[in-house]
Amino acid sequence: MADPANDDIKIDGDEEANSWNNAVKASDALRMVEAILFASAQPVTEKALKERLPSGVDVAMLLGELQEIYANRGINLRQVGGAWAFRTAADLAFLMSREAVQLKKLSRAALEVLAVIAYHQPVTRAELEDIRGVETSKGTLDVLMETGWIKFRGRRRTPGRPITYGTTASFLDHFGLQEVRDLPGIDELRGAGLLSARMPSNFAIPVPFNDPDELTEDEDPLTDIDLEELGLLTPKVEQE
Repeated sequence: MADPANDDIKIDGDEEANSWNNAVKASDALRMVEAILFASAQPVTEKALKERLPSGVDVAMLLGELQEIYANRGINLRQVGGAWAFRTAADLAFLMSREAVQLKKLSRAALEVLAVIAYHQPVTRAELEDIRGVETSKGTLDVLMETGWIKFRGRRRTPGRPITYGTTASFLDHFGLQEVRDLPGIDELRGAGLLSARMPSNFAIPVPFNDPDELTEDEDPLTDIDLEELGLLTPKVEQE
């Protein structure tokens, strides 16, 4: 019995214009269909395949054969709305999922607040406002919390026990710092054009507390009640 893969598909037409069509093997035709489907960004109809293949090729038969070949592979040949396309096997679809990251440009106010927290940490909201000279909105702090660059540290041992803020390991990683004390000093900031040349001669940049995870003497750790109030801990439900 003859091997169908080696059978020649006879082509009608002008020999000079279609010399490459004169004797197309079934295996070659199969590869042609595979190549067209693989390279196409959109599903391809049988009609479109016939228009691009040598005349006389049984497109339906070749599609069925390809579908069988790819049945147990990482990609399958599927019929999509009357057309054909290679698609990831259904049981491997989870490998193709990815988390979309939406980049947001921080406002000038957010950058100022971030800088104050970085250099003055641990710092309370009232201290932030005193340093900046303007009110600091909760929305600005929320945006910085969402970036993962600042965090709640503890509570200041002063009347009202205000929350203190500090930077995180993600902040250091994003800005290429090994530790908080690697933040640029006054000379570096002035050299980068970030400080005015008319700054007072006694102007100084504070040296930040080096260990963001260690509480200072005037800070208390956050309790479970604090974490619940800040939305960082789900309240416990007592069972009857």
